[in-house]
Amino acid sequence: MSEWIIGFITEQGYVGIFLLMVLENLFPPIPSELIMPFAGFAAAEGNLGFGGVVIAGVLGSLVGTLPWYFVARWLGLERLKKLADRFGRVATISTADIDDANRWFSRYGRLTVLFGRLIPAIRTLISIPAGLASMPFTPFVACTAIGSFVWTLILTASGYLLHESYSIVEAWIDPATKVIVVALVGIYLYRFVTWKRSDA
Repeated sequence: MSEWIIGFITEQGYVGIFLLMVLENLFPPIPSELIMPFAGFAAAEGNLGFGGVVIAGVLGSLVGTLPWYFVARWLGLERLKKLADRFGRVATISTADIDDANRWFSRYGRLTVLFGRLIPAIRTLISIPAGLASMPFTPFVACTAIGSFVWTLILTASGYLLHESYSIVEAWIDPATKVIVVALVGIYLYRFVTWKRSDA
């Protein structure tokens, strides 16, 4: 996969980085933990500029978060609760979970969006509670942009500084990402098995 990512980024340039990051935030087929270090490697090779790589990555992340935010905002809490009553076991959420999450997000929403952008897997999903809680658009974009910038800069710099040793990045980030995904799947399965309706 690493060779394909590097080849795509080298061929498509900043547009390729942007598109990969948009897809990563919509539905992560390829995690940013692989995309941006390899983009940093391409910058170190002189094929791209470091600043341009970071900007393309941040813009891709920002654009990719918006559909989830708007869908969640359109859906709203009441519709989500009705869906939870019907499909709660599949989604592993109950109306009580939704109310608890909304109260917590209403209190710490901006910090959650900001720091959530730094956590693998969570960074893709954080737009949903923001939309459900009707977080104002401007603060959402600002927190998303800042968090995405920090995360993108760290990943890009790692690939840039390691340069020809970029495979080291894949050697430790790829397994770590897989562990996180496996853990999330395990949590989902546990919640699926133990799920109960709020009025049960």
